[in-house]
This record gives sequence, C-alpha cells and structure tokens, in this order.
Amino acid sequence: MRLVKLPAMRLEPGMFIAELDRPWLETPFALQGFVVRDAEEIQYVSNYVEHVYVDAEYTGARQPLTLAVATAESKPVMRLALKAEFARTKAAFKTAAEILDTAFLSLRSGESADIKAVRDALNPLIDGVFRNQEAVAALLRLKETGEYRPHHGVSMAIWGAILGRQIGLDRIELERLAIACALCDVGMTQLPTELLDQAENLTDTQRRIIRAHPSMGASLVAQTDNMDNEILGIIEHHHERLDGSGYPLGIEGASIPLLARIAGLVDTYDAMITPRPYAKARTSHEACLELLDCSGHQFQEALVEQFVQAIGLFPTGSMVELNTGEVAIVVAQNSMRRLKPELVIVLNGAKARRTIPKLVDLAEQHIAAEGERWIVRELHAGTYGISSEEFFI
Repeated sequence: MRLVKLPAMRLEPGMFIAELDRPWLETPFALQGFVVRDAEEIQYVSNYVEHVYVDAEYTGARQPLTLAVATAESKPVMRLALKAEFARTKAAFKTAAEILDTAFLSLRSGESADIKAVRDALNPLIDGVFRNQEAVAALLRLKETGEYRPHHGVSMAIWGAILGRQIGLDRIELERLAIACALCDVGMTQLPTELLDQAENLTDTQRRIIRAHPSMGASLVAQTDNMDNEILGIIEHHHERLDGSGYPLGIEGASIPLLARIAGLVDTYDAMITPRPYAKARTSHEACLELLDCSGHQFQEALVEQFVQAIGLFPTGSMVELNTGEVAIVVAQNSMRRLKPELVIVLNGAKARRTIPKLVDLAEQHIAAEGERWIVRELHAGTYGISSEEFFI
C-alpha cells in the first residue's frame, strides 16, 4: 500500500480511501477504508473531512462506502452505544450460560436436551456480534468467573460467531457453529470428576479417557431429536489438529470439517485466557502469539490470521502498558493499524491514577508535542487495582 494525501474534493470515482485527516470514530463512515464510486459519494466524504489518504496501488475489489442515513455520531454517543451493548451482552451471556448448564445436566442424566432453547439463548449474542463486536468480545474477557464448562461453551460460541462472521459465513452456518461450540464439552460431563481439572501428570489411561470426550459428547447430543449431523461433526472433531496430532481420530488437513477447525481454534484461545485451577489466565496478546506460533501445523494459518484480525492484537477492553510507563485501556480498534488502537490513559508513568483519564489515538498522535507513545505489553486484568470495565466504556 502506498498512501497519497489528497483534498477530499479532488477524489475520483474508484479511489480507495485508506485513511482520513481525523479519527474514523469522528465520522459516520461504518468502514475504516472504502471505495468511492461517484460524485455524490465524493461530496458526502468532503462534508466530513478536508483531506484523505488514498492507496495509489489500489487495483479494485474492496468494499464500497455505505452512505449513513443519520448524521455523524459524536464519540460520547458512540461510547453510550458501546456501554448499552456491553450491558445487553452481559445479561444475554448470563441467560445463555444458565440454559446451557441445564442442557448439560439433562444430557448427563441421560435425558434429551432442549437444543432449541440453547439456540434461542445464543441468537441474541450472535445479534450482538453484528451490532457491536468490540463490546461483545470485551465482555468475554471481563466476565466474572463462573462454572467453567457452560461459561466456556457460551464463550466458545461467541468467539466462533466472531471468526465465522469475519470469514463470511451466513447466518444459518453461524447458528450451527455457535450451537456446536456451546456443546463441545458436554462429553466431559461423563468423565470422572477428579479428571476434569487435572491437566498435568496424567497417566496414559487417564489421557485416553479424556481424549474420548469429543466422541462421547457427539453420541450424547445425537440422542436429541432431529439433530444436525454437521453439529455432531463439529463436536466430535473440535480437538483434531491440522497436522494430525489431535484426537480422537488423528485426522488431518482438509479431512477436518471447516467449522470444526474454527471450533478447535476458539476453544484453545478461550481456554488460554480463562483462569483454571492448574493454570493462570494468559493475556489475549499472549494467547494470540501462541496461536500464531501454532498456525500452519496445529491450526489453519488463514483462520488464525482472520481471528487475530477480527479481535485485534490488543483487543478492546484490554489493559496495556505504554513505553512511557503509563497504563491505559484499549477503547477502540484501528483496522488499518492494528498496533495503534485508541486508548484511555488511566495511570501516569509513576503508576498513579490520573485525575482525568486521557483519551489518545495512537494512530493520530501529536508526536512533536508529547513524544510518541506505543504499546509495550498487555497487562492482566486487575493489575494495579484497575478494572477495565470502569474505563473502556
């Protein structure tokens, strides 16, 4: 990409606008980067910006601009929308976890589970992914610790919907993927309780028992009336790996269904960022780096790249430390510059609380005045007694 600065009124149809003279959040443009198609759209863009940066090497086929019907929302209004979505998602997550827990108990008791109730509980969360994906993803990282399996199942369903949407799955496929992700661990309910939280020093026999849970789960769910075979395949194969190192069958490559590959990836990610009795939670950045290390052999490289693109290397809601020693909360992503999100700085370089938090867009810094800031590392939730939820909305 080669960027060329151009007055907005000098745009021509077919040009790809990669950057603006102000943060995208201060405009009504839904996309960060779009193609203008005609004189009407050029006039529309010029109403909101003085100049733009176009990609001089653009050759076509990127998404066009969608004209907004309403006037541009201010950042405070957008923050309120984010806050409302966060609250809506929090309530929907709690309901879905309770319904999934009930389904697990029914299946564990040998009864048929109400899969329709699970689907109905997950749909509002999928809707939330379409409305405000950043708020939904942030909730998953900030959710209170609860019963691991239903919470993990609902989280898997949402991460799966986020990645599925990113790669263009239709709504029916997203629902199918979400239901399967939610039910992936149901086979664990058939295992001895003492094995469930034991990850180290397993005997060969114990390992074989645990590795049977995907097949056991698929068998349990298959007892439900009119169960979709694709859902059963996702449950059975979500622990298979690209290089054949997975289980229960050790299949590899394209033999693993696409939706099962997605389920395996988001299962691993959510497990890494969730605290367990035998392991501390990793930061999202640490988990993403590990996924990238595993891409090409355990996980499909394109899926890992698309997942990281979807959630960001430093996701919304995460707490980060800057090169200045300041501590900040990520409040918005920059799709063109993944390492330069928008932040709210809450602690100064001496780790003391700022009286007034400072909003900084790392992609739009006044470097000469303050010096350049960049992210050094992501911090674990609760570091320095800071709650991300207090600030990022």
